[in-house]
Amino acid sequence: MTVEELNQIIASGETLSVEFKSDRNRLPDSELTDALAAMANADGGVLLEGVEDDGTITGLHKAHLDVEGIVPLIENRTTPGLTVSVERVDCGDAVCVAVIYVKKSKMLIATNDGKYLRRRIGGNGKPEVVAIKPADVQSWHSSLGVYDPSEMIFEGVSAEELDPLQRVRVRRLIDEYSTEKFLLQLSDEELDKALGFCAEVEGVLHPTLTGLLILGTERLLKRHVPSHEVAFQVLKAGKVKVNEFRRRPLLEIFEEFNMMFGALYSEEEMEIGLFRKGIPNFDKTAFREAFVNALVHRDYNILGCVHIQFDDYGLMISSPGGFIDGVTVDTLLTAAPKSRNSRLADAIKRIGLAERTGRGVDRIFEGLLKYGRPAPDYSESNRSSVTVRMLETKADSLFVRMLMRREDRGVNMPIDSLLVLSALRDGELTARELSSVLKKGEAATRGVIGILLKEGMIEQRIEGRVHVYFLGKAYHQAVGEEVAYTKLVGIDPIRHREMVKAFIMQHGSAKRGDIMKLCDLTRSCAYKLLISMCKRGEIVRKGERNQALYVLPTEARCNEVQ
Repeated sequence: MTVEELNQIIASGETLSVEFKSDRNRLPDSELTDALAAMANADGGVLLEGVEDDGTITGLHKAHLDVEGIVPLIENRTTPGLTVSVERVDCGDAVCVAVIYVKKSKMLIATNDGKYLRRRIGGNGKPEVVAIKPADVQSWHSSLGVYDPSEMIFEGVSAEELDPLQRVRVRRLIDEYSTEKFLLQLSDEELDKALGFCAEVEGVLHPTLTGLLILGTERLLKRHVPSHEVAFQVLKAGKVKVNEFRRRPLLEIFEEFNMMFGALYSEEEMEIGLFRKGIPNFDKTAFREAFVNALVHRDYNILGCVHIQFDDYGLMISSPGGFIDGVTVDTLLTAAPKSRNSRLADAIKRIGLAERTGRGVDRIFEGLLKYGRPAPDYSESNRSSVTVRMLETKADSLFVRMLMRREDRGVNMPIDSLLVLSALRDGELTARELSSVLKKGEAATRGVIGILLKEGMIEQRIEGRVHVYFLGKAYHQAVGEEVAYTKLVGIDPIRHREMVKAFIMQHGSAKRGDIMKLCDLTRSCAYKLLISMCKRGEIVRKGERNQALYVLPTEARCNEVQ
């Protein structure tokens, strides 16, 4: 790290992943160990030893100038041993700073004096170090995917205490939604075991957390799962129209709130050829997947309420507990499917209420993008909750028509294609810019672009060596922007042909290399242009491969002479 890079980090101040430690009075080893262990139990980061809280560089104590000793020090004072890396930055005038890097640990790190600490953002918006509580340990492990809370067995509860009416509801939903109809042939006990509702302990069946959440009575849920609560709220013009809180079994809540959603659901008819299509204000599948995700993937180790809220701007759904390890706002569509509560998620999928492939987020995005609406917004999510907002905006009917023509051919639009088309509604983009939209490499992005080009959904224009992409002719004609389309396509093909003919008239012939320089084209684009002109009869090719020359037809040359 250079001094300039160090100053840039300091200028940004302390964050969850950046901490300053003064060493003027010789920082105690225990305090340094606590700070690094707390960072490892959070998101990892960098600790700057020799920097005051206000960012002033005061340097290392003379006893700490040998920064290499920090590595064994931290490893010996933590369990399991925490490995850090360190470098010393000389800031001039014999002032040095130790830059200590620590990665997020896959195991909970304790100090040798028995302390479990973690770094977090406090109520004042500033980072702080706090003790880890037993419930925090379970949340931490579940977020890493190494512990499944929904498998926990409640030995103090008998399977006979579960609500038989909820089993009836399970069977009805399986019959209505699930592809695993054989589950209906099982006895209650067999069904409970098959879906993970109950497990045997010394020959006696007891419910799991999954079983309590799906088959438990309100009394059992309030006593044994106090964190479980769901709210449905409707706010219009700042006034509360609906404000319902429930602690009932999950499937009962799902059905009740789904009915409440139905009361807010509406459609606007749109004519497409000889048919009419209903354009909803909120897509039913997107709502269902977002709602089920909030119920299934929330952190049941911490108190908090799942909120479903409709207001003047649209729909907001939030659930306690941040994203599971490896999933961020940027990787929602690309990360491998994971669940904090795997047993519960599997049961809900087998019952038929959630996407079986684990790609429910794709359905949420699809439910908005296919109507030309903004993508769902997860930007308000943080370490303590996941929040998604879906704006209630007017659908782009012409965009819908363009997609419907494709779907009429029996081909569904993949989510990556929808993302590209949606992004191009706002203007033309390069492959690199579309790669940023998809959160994928350029090779994968070009594969998506290639399919859309082949189908005529998008077109391209070449600017120098850069390919620029935009929505195709059909869309611009539909929106009455033929002039805008012509501008996007440009007059380059016509201009290039005239330039080639003018060059040959002046010099008698042209090589492909000449045309590459003349029109600022790539080798393949220049070749395609020349072959196209040959097929039109505008020029004639003489010779083969690299020795090929292009000349004007004899008749054209005679006319020029006359």
